[in-house]
Amino acid sequence: MGNDLNQELVVGELVVGLDAGGTRTRAVLAAADDGRVLGESTGGPGNAMTVPVPQLTDHLTETLTRVVPEELRARVVAVTGGFAGATAAAEDDPGTGRARAALTEALRRLAVPTGRVGVCSDIEAAFAAAPGTPSEGLALVAGTGAVAMRITGRHATTTVDGDGWLLGDEGSGFWIGRSAVRAALRMADGRGRPTVLAGWLGHALDLPVDVLPKGGIPSYDRGGTVLPSGTATHPTGVPGWERARREDFRRHLLPAVLADPPIRLARFAPLVAEAAAEKDAVAETILSEAADHLLESVRALGPRPGERIVATGGLLGPEGPLTTPLAERLQAHGLTLDWVADGCPGAVALARLAHLS
Repeated sequence: MGNDLNQELVVGELVVGLDAGGTRTRAVLAAADDGRVLGESTGGPGNAMTVPVPQLTDHLTETLTRVVPEELRARVVAVTGGFAGATAAAEDDPGTGRARAALTEALRRLAVPTGRVGVCSDIEAAFAAAPGTPSEGLALVAGTGAVAMRITGRHATTTVDGDGWLLGDEGSGFWIGRSAVRAALRMADGRGRPTVLAGWLGHALDLPVDVLPKGGIPSYDRGGTVLPSGTATHPTGVPGWERARREDFRRHLLPAVLADPPIRLARFAPLVAEAAAEKDAVAETILSEAADHLLESVRALGPRPGERIVATGGLLGPEGPLTTPLAERLQAHGLTLDWVADGCPGAVALARLAHLS
């Protein structure tokens, strides 16, 4: 996205806030005195640990070029970037060093003053995006990955999970998507309950129609009620889905899933949410367990009753499938969620604070 800045309305000193995540980098140009947004732009991925520094520098340069016109660059007094893969509290952290090196070089290329350049994690920036720019409390991210943090003095001091798809991220979009595929495989081999997810995943992955569950249960065409596992009608609850077809289903499903990087399993999370909305028992269980995992992460931080929890990520947004179940669980502990869309407003607020300090 380009910048539609009306330069005639720009007066005074300027700040820039960046939210650099795994899929995109977003930048906002704002007035230093009141934080008024003057322009914004987006660019390529900005994860400081997974994007090589030269490529990260190019992405930041492109994004900043779009948001700060050349004739205004000398008026930028502070820049703060919230980066996935960075930790502000540890200057010797590899991600922080890579992010700072890339951001400093990008600013140098554009002749933007580098006197006040701040680097923090994308989660710290998201926490600062909450109303009032809080400095203390808890942060919870539930999107493709999942992590909970305690924030003290605007820096993350304690981390729970966020250990990646192989070792953690429990309750995340990845975890939900993987659970959906596992449920489909277990159903096919006779160990699990019937679920519409088997057919829906098959359609999403373009598997041959003749290997998918179909026949006497309308739910596999997105309607009706699924029979419980082990009914007299059929051992999987799906009449007509015989062993040979189920074996073919497994042979097609596994290669289709494994052809992509594991983290791509997160793309199936919306299917689970849709199935749960239609009262599929397996999908409902997956979402309930995901909410339990997120609650466990929050509780591991030792929250105090009434303590602020700033949440971000698609699973906990206004339409997020885990928003209601997690809010209900947290309410029992005297806790509530305060959701923010992303870290750009927080990065702008931190840049303004750096300028005023």
